[in-house]
Amino acid sequence: MRVMAIVKASTDSEAGAMPKEEMLAAMGQFNEELAKAGVMVGGEGLHPSSKGARVSFGDGEPRVTDGPFAETKELIAGFWILQVDSLEDAVEWMKKCPDPHDEGGEIEIRQIFEAEDFGEEFTPELREQEDRIRAQSEQNL
Repeated sequence: MRVMAIVKASTDSEAGAMPKEEMLAAMGQFNEELAKAGVMVGGEGLHPSSKGARVSFGDGEPRVTDGPFAETKELIAGFWILQVDSLEDAVEWMKKCPDPHDEGGEIEIRQIFEAEDFGEEFTPELREQEDRIRAQSEQNL
């Protein structure tokens, strides 16, 4: 199963403070351990919400709101995509992670939907389309 481990933002990450060398080294070592174990599919840190935008839907035309956004604790500062056997495995991996903000923080883990999760609604034609999109996406890297 694939999961996304979501690093919640902090006041410092939203202020654009870059991690210190020690944190970069610790995260690099952790990421290397994930990669060597064949668990890490991808992962990145994100710029603060002040450099982002939101597109909201409903009531007609989409609305665009430029960052920054309130409620830092609800924002994302980074993520990993992991291939694991279970949610418990993902939890065990994330317990080994260095504190992402070196000040206390939170990592949320969520399972990613797979094609079989959608049942009969995901027709053979939609599956073929999904396969084409995935193949194209891999070429875009």
